[in-house]
Amino acid sequence: MKGRTRLVALAALAVALGGCSLGGLLGGGGKPPPYLFTLTPEAADPGTITRASPAGRAVTIAVPVVAKELRTTRVPVQVSPTVVQYVPNLQWIDTPDRLFKDLVAETVRRTTGRVVLDQNQSSLDPGLVVSGALQRFGYDAATGQVVVQYDAALTTAGGDRVEARRFTATAPADGTSTSVGPALNSAANQVAQQVAQWIGG
Repeated sequence: MKGRTRLVALAALAVALGGCSLGGLLGGGGKPPPYLFTLTPEAADPGTITRASPAGRAVTIAVPVVAKELRTTRVPVQVSPTVVQYVPNLQWIDTPDRLFKDLVAETVRRTTGRVVLDQNQSSLDPGLVVSGALQRFGYDAATGQVVVQYDAALTTAGGDRVEARRFTATAPADGTSTSVGPALNSAANQVAQQVAQWIGG
C-alpha cells in the first residue's frame, strides 16, 4: 500500500510539473515568479574581520563546475533517473554555481581564521585553492528530499599536494517552492560547513 501511495504522489508531482517544459524554463518568457531565492550563510556573523596571512595560507574558492541542468536559475526536480523537470515558481537570483561558491567562501571566512580570496584576487597569493564540481543541487521526487552534492578538490600553492573529497547533504521538502528553497539553503550550508572543517585553520 505504501508503494502505491508513493507512486500516486510521484504521478501527482509529475502532473503539477508537466506544464513546465525544459526549453521554456531555461530561458523562455512567461510569468515571472513572485519572489527570488538566494543562499544565506547560517554560520554566525563575527562582524568586522581584519586578518593577515603568511604566504601560502590564504584560501581561494573557485566557482564549481555544474551540469547543464544546473546552468539556470531554476531548481531541477529529479523525477526519474532519466527525467528532469523544474520546481514551479522557484527561481534563484543567480545561477547555483556562483551562489554556492559565495556561500562556501563566506562560511570559511566566518568559521576559520583563514584569509579568503576571490578568484579575481588569487594572483596576490592563491594559497590553498578549493575547486570542484557541484554534481547535484535540486529536489529528488522519489525520496522527498533536496540533495546537494559537491565533489571538491583542494590544491596547495605549486600543486605539491592535492586532496579530493565528496560532500553530500540532504534535507526534507515537499516539492513546492516554499519548502524546496529553504531546504536547499539548509543542505548547502551543511556542505559549506563540512568544507570549512576540511580546510581547517
